[in-house]
Amino acid sequence: KDILPLRHFSSTLTFTFTLNIHIIMESACVEGDGRLGEDACEHCGHHSKRVLNFSAGPGRLPEQVLRQAQEGMLNWNDTGISLMEHSHRSAHFQGIVSTAEENLRKILDIPPNYKVLFLQGGATGQFAAIPMNLASGEGVVVDYIVSGQWSAKAAKEAEKYVKVNIVNKVGDSYSSVPTEADGFNFSPNASYVYYCDNETVNGLEFNEFPTVPEGSVVVCDMSSNFLTRKVDISKFGLVYAGAQKNAGPAGVTIVIVRDDLIGNAHKFCPSIFDYQIMTKAGSMLNTPPCWSIYVVGLVLEWIVAEGGLDVFEERTQSKCRLIYDVIDSSRGFFTSPVEVHSRSRVNIPFRICSADGTPSAQLESEFMRAAEDNNMMYLKGHRSVGGLRASLYNATTIEHTKCLANFMQEFMSKNTDQ
Repeated sequence: KDILPLRHFSSTLTFTFTLNIHIIMESACVEGDGRLGEDACEHCGHHSKRVLNFSAGPGRLPEQVLRQAQEGMLNWNDTGISLMEHSHRSAHFQGIVSTAEENLRKILDIPPNYKVLFLQGGATGQFAAIPMNLASGEGVVVDYIVSGQWSAKAAKEAEKYVKVNIVNKVGDSYSSVPTEADGFNFSPNASYVYYCDNETVNGLEFNEFPTVPEGSVVVCDMSSNFLTRKVDISKFGLVYAGAQKNAGPAGVTIVIVRDDLIGNAHKFCPSIFDYQIMTKAGSMLNTPPCWSIYVVGLVLEWIVAEGGLDVFEERTQSKCRLIYDVIDSSRGFFTSPVEVHSRSRVNIPFRICSADGTPSAQLESEFMRAAEDNNMMYLKGHRSVGGLRASLYNATTIEHTKCLANFMQEFMSKNTDQ
């Protein structure tokens, strides 16, 4: 209580303090046999001091990556200074960026006629950057498929710069992914067609590439399911993702853009959002988010070492099946607001219902309290929709997910006759 509140420290010191505390606590529990010394989880036998993080973002990072990052924080690669102190113009950091891009190209099999950018501003920044780069000129129209809150926000932001056509009917709730059968109304000469592959808030995911007019430039927000399955990049004009779900910490946004779409930005487009300027500058027109890019690089190395996207696609499917099986077999105690064919593999919203079938705020509050007592955090649903939500990003293992599934079963048993 005698320590100054964290707000008195710089953001950098706060991050250093928090990161080291978490890892030092865990390291202190390691015994001679390499197992974490904490008692096994009563739900699945998982040994770990670290809390299970089911947050929608920032998401859990692999423990191996956190340990590497901890070392780089103080003395990166035996250079005597922190990675955060190295110049972004140095050969050291240039090597980090080059290796990260090389691994990303390998993981996603990115064709050579696409550029990879590491930008600031988050996915929300790309809501503006995309129309400013891909929709210049008079009388230009862009098409947006609106499937949830994030694609709706992207469309609204784009309206500041270009005429936006919403191709599908948007209802009061987002319970299913729009399809051609719903009656898409595409513009005849749209500069691009935009969609969000996975809606983090609403828990919807496109299970296949949407039907679009032949020759369309397709732009896709893959922030929350990025690197969870194989993707044919050649089908897209541009793909982007905020790193803080599956690729690393918050602070950097990965943009993969086809060469022929670069160089047509509006004159009023800020330089840091101009794809041509940032390409020529190697993503370093100004000081980039060095630490975030560094950790992204570590995560990409981890993905390669684990076996690539074939492995993570299989794991992701196994994890979501564990949770959906509990929901679907609960006879209405747990319910999903999303139609089965549109359910996300990585963001699972759900409700807990009373005997009359209506969501129970009391039971959901009790669930969250009990979950935290069992070292499971951030299961509260988005503030705009309420309820509960479990996010199963790449660093969340099948073992972690079993902990949650077993806990859900036990909570249901304690609160019903089942």
